[in-house]
Amino acid sequence: HAWNENFNQLRSFHAKNGHCNVPRNDEQNKSLGQWANQQRESYKKNTLSSDRIQQLNSIGFILDPLEHAWNENFNQLRSFHAKNGHCNVPRNDEQNKSLGQWANQQRESYKKNTLSSDRIQQLNSIGFILDPLEHAW
Repeated sequence: HAWNENFNQLRSFHAKNGHCNVPRNDEQNKSLGQWANQQRESYKKNTLSSDRIQQLNSIGFILDPLEHAWNENFNQLRSFHAKNGHCNVPRNDEQNKSLGQWANQQRESYKKNTLSSDRIQQLNSIGFILDPLEHAW
């Protein structure tokens, strides 16, 4: 019953705020923020039931904020590619500054061998050049 009560509180929070990102240190919603974080931890450990995952997804709760952020950036890059015909986002482009920084981070991660094969595949699928020096050859 405690889980359902917290879920209902989260649903109310979402209705009031338009999102489910309850800050952990929000004085008004401290226990809800901690509960939300516990859901993310359980999800990472693969101990959150599919039923609960479905319920949380139904109200737009982001279970993996890092994965979500990566996908958001990838979608921005895809739009950039569609508009410009390439994925070479200049780092100092005022309009796409954070996207340029993100793209550079992907190249850095690739060089350090810390970019997952799934992400490499996604980036390759839109013609993103992971190693500009190698590509120049």
